[in-house]
Amino acid sequence: MRRGGSIASSFRLAKSFDVSVVTAVDEFIPIGLWKEEAGPIDGPRREAVMPSSDRVPHIDFVLGGARSGKTSVALARAEASGLAPVMVATARAFDAEMEARIAAHRAERGASWGLVEEPTALAAVLVREARPDRLLVVDCLTLWLTNVLLGEGDVEASIAELATTLPALGGPVVLVSNEVGLGIVPDNALARRFRDLQGRLNREIARVADRVTLVVAGLEVVVKLPR
Repeated sequence: MRRGGSIASSFRLAKSFDVSVVTAVDEFIPIGLWKEEAGPIDGPRREAVMPSSDRVPHIDFVLGGARSGKTSVALARAEASGLAPVMVATARAFDAEMEARIAAHRAERGASWGLVEEPTALAAVLVREARPDRLLVVDCLTLWLTNVLLGEGDVEASIAELATTLPALGGPVVLVSNEVGLGIVPDNALARRFRDLQGRLNREIARVADRVTLVVAGLEVVVKLPR
């Protein structure tokens, strides 16, 4: 790990139950947010430690691959916040498979959740629904981006509007998104454009977010912490 001034880069989380898994996140982590524990095999390991404050991040960004557990992480955070959880769903049920997925997500949330459905006008809905006593969960940005792109909307302007709107919301929000840029290059122009736009969207949301978490195989890797 390199340290310089008030930052430390290349956060590495490794070694659990005699299985070594190294995840490097090239992100700046403030010094003082590290805890050393005796490792079972080859010395101490460092883990990121969340601040002791109980405050809920105003903008909480959770991303990961398909079936990584990112939505479950977002739901758990909302339910532990002590605020009224409200799902902002962006999916459209175009076929029976999507209908089944939506039904499964609804069952996972339970009856205590509020629900707002909005496939495209996300920024306006967040402004309308955000309140200090609520925690909004947007699931997910990837489907929202798909809807805007296929609807021939101005994707660049929509991303910019969302990133500008989030910091001024009247209450906290957790946003769920897919990381799609780690695989092979898509073989058609539309898929390549979508991949590039998803990467740009993720960067813009991460830039304004107070906390960013990458979910890998159900495990939470902290990328950015509240200042």
